[in-house]
Amino acid sequence: MIPSLRQDFNSRFRPETYRTFLRNLDACTRTHVGFRVAETPVFLPRELLKEMAAIGSELTLQLVGDQDYLAESRKAIPEAWCAADETPHPHFMTVDFGLVREPDGRLAPRLVELQAFPSVYAYQFILAENYRTAFALEPALDPFLNGHTESTFWKLMQKVIMRGHHPEHVVLTEVDPQHQKTLPDFNVTADRLGIRVIDISQVVPEDRPGKLPRLCYRDGSRLVRIHRIYNRAIVDELIQKQVHLQFDYREHFDVEWAGHPNWYFHLSKFSIPYLDHPAVPPAVFLDDWFRGEGRDRLPADREQWILKPLFSFAGKGIRFVPTDEELAAILPRDRHNYLLQQRVSFENVIETPHGPTQPEIRILYLWPDGGHLEPVLPLIRLGRGKMMGVDHNRDFEWVGASAAFQPSADWQEIARG
Repeated sequence: MIPSLRQDFNSRFRPETYRTFLRNLDACTRTHVGFRVAETPVFLPRELLKEMAAIGSELTLQLVGDQDYLAESRKAIPEAWCAADETPHPHFMTVDFGLVREPDGRLAPRLVELQAFPSVYAYQFILAENYRTAFALEPALDPFLNGHTESTFWKLMQKVIMRGHHPEHVVLTEVDPQHQKTLPDFNVTADRLGIRVIDISQVVPEDRPGKLPRLCYRDGSRLVRIHRIYNRAIVDELIQKQVHLQFDYREHFDVEWAGHPNWYFHLSKFSIPYLDHPAVPPAVFLDDWFRGEGRDRLPADREQWILKPLFSFAGKGIRFVPTDEELAAILPRDRHNYLLQQRVSFENVIETPHGPTQPEIRILYLWPDGGHLEPVLPLIRLGRGKMMGVDHNRDFEWVGASAAFQPSADWQEIARG
């Protein structure tokens, strides 16, 4: 993407440096990083990252401000998991883009998907810093967006996740967190903010006659009140694994959510057919398609179609070039949970020793209570196959989870000179 930086990195790369980098990453996260981490970061122009961040903000604000849309998306929330006390906006937002080549030769972003759910914010910071240290990157290369620094990033993370509460009363909840691949992120978050990481099945209600019940966790023999939940539990996983919770999402509790569960459904693949933007590939719900509605949105060439489940994660259930038989095999009662979308061919723009590689660029946003939506970090996945997820590229090299750096304005002026 920035030829001089790419050529310099590739020429200086040594396998032993990469191995040291991985060991240091494990040490910083207090666990083994179980997914594949790419040998290289990527170097992206500031203007391209700003363009993606602006598009993601525009799409998010459009949806959050559309009450008719929110009423429709609320219907997609499973009744048993429609949580009470929904917040006015999500606290976390992620928007994924690929890059296409326009007829004039310019690289332009295209939406892959968007999700109002926390990503690996803390881990992504650590990953970028380890790339910088291990590979002796230019100090002027910046991993942050929107003018953020390490200090302002963590201050905003603290504001969004803790909102002034004492760390003892703020918890990060997940399904069996010690066995999640995202445990490195949980550990870094806990270390930096001082909060607890607990299994969501261990959250217990505490009744109070005449008052709203509380939610608590056990610390030995103590029952500790929870003031705020940093929610990392995905409803889809709770359902699939038949996790038994000791509290009911639908009940009102004297607790705050940092990442209210309902936003996972509101701002998701469900929203794509409602978006009209040059960066958004056209899409139609599968049940609408069977009724003959919206078929003109999709290209005539079926080779350009892709089928996606609305609320799965990590790329589960995606089918390329779905046949009529595969579409018909989805039961009519389930078709509203699938999306047919135009598949976009993304450019392989990262030169590696194993050939050109394709980046998927995720913009991470934070949205504090009483504040505004802010892009803070880019997250990168590098791949050479159809699927970009780290699980789908484990047998390749120079692919996997990565970080992005942009040259500072001063560095760009020096480079031009």
